[in-house]
Amino acid sequence: MPSTRGFEEMWRDLAPVGRSGASGGYFRQPWTSAEGELRAWFEAECAARGLTVETDGIGNQVAWWEPADGTGAPGVLTGSHLDSVLDGGAYDGPLGVASALAAVDALRDRGFAPARPLGLGVFVEEEGSRFGRACLGSRLVTGATTWDQARELRDRDGVFLADAVAASGLDPSAGLLSLDRVGTFVELHVEQGRDLVDRDVAVGLASEIWPHGRWRFDFAGQANHAGTTRMEDRHDPMLTYAMTALAANKQARLSAQRATFGRVAVEPNGTNAVPSLVTAWLDARASSDDALAELVAAIARQAEDRAGRDGTALTVTAESVSGSVAFDPDLAGRLAGLHGWPVIATQAGHDAGILSDAGIPTAMVFVRNPTGVSHSPDEHAETADCLAGVDALADVLAELAGPGLLA
Repeated sequence: MPSTRGFEEMWRDLAPVGRSGASGGYFRQPWTSAEGELRAWFEAECAARGLTVETDGIGNQVAWWEPADGTGAPGVLTGSHLDSVLDGGAYDGPLGVASALAAVDALRDRGFAPARPLGLGVFVEEEGSRFGRACLGSRLVTGATTWDQARELRDRDGVFLADAVAASGLDPSAGLLSLDRVGTFVELHVEQGRDLVDRDVAVGLASEIWPHGRWRFDFAGQANHAGTTRMEDRHDPMLTYAMTALAANKQARLSAQRATFGRVAVEPNGTNAVPSLVTAWLDARASSDDALAELVAAIARQAEDRAGRDGTALTVTAESVSGSVAFDPDLAGRLAGLHGWPVIATQAGHDAGILSDAGIPTAMVFVRNPTGVSHSPDEHAETADCLAGVDALADVLAELAGPGLLA
């Protein structure tokens, strides 16, 4: 099967799974029917290529293309994730999985035979959209998070992660994927910004991931009547939150960093009542660990000052924080030399960052995003650029898993 036709066919198969008819966005949360359909799709695609998929106790998957001599040398793993943010785009995650499968097709078309094991993998709950812990699947397999810690996580409906996994037909007692065979990890991903657009190139490589995290801000006040309570008598946490959101925007702009309040919960959530509690989640990212700490501290300081004026109380809890990740510079330089690809930083977190932190030499291949929009139904990549990404990934895998051209 030609690699280009294979990729486009796979992409058409993926298009309807978990897609909203109203927004056109995707709801592919982990341990739901849509995500289960995607896992089955991946297993079928691997089987069509003669590869057997191993699925671990929480839904992580891997299939290995073994060298003819059965060598036990450390292998090369590629892949990404299949889950999405709420109402997300089509490309974030699945592009890397479909491209990995298409890259295998391309290598076979070239007559390539791996000299070391070549794996195709999918990590579960990369986005953290259901249980609030980004890259949870890769964190668990690397030991960055333990199952005892993860099993107690709850989703927005109060469902425990352990119960959600069991309800999807998986058994955590079966264990987690082993990364013992993985000598190198390569993740292809749509770029979530405009760097490649500005450079007018279709493909790039990652140099680093900015440090980033999620903090929960609990603003506590006093519930009261919206009509009879004088403005000066209120202890309104919504005001404290609103001013904090503005402060976050200002602090991020002044320091050329990133700060976003993208999720809010209000109690009692009544139109005619002053709230008693506003809980908001801050996503913050910065160019260094120190810059991130300074950014969050500045936002929290302004929030505390405002709470004092509003007669409210603030509690800040760090829920998930990831430090800066510098990808292996020698590996990036070696791969960039294949075609002169640019090496760029990314502000988005990825499973590649977790594996890199675990000591596995890691690289990322980016495919141009013409608008830079991501985590949105408007996320897009041109087919020609996706196919260029497949070819680039095939070249990278040939470099790392070769030599081995058949006569």
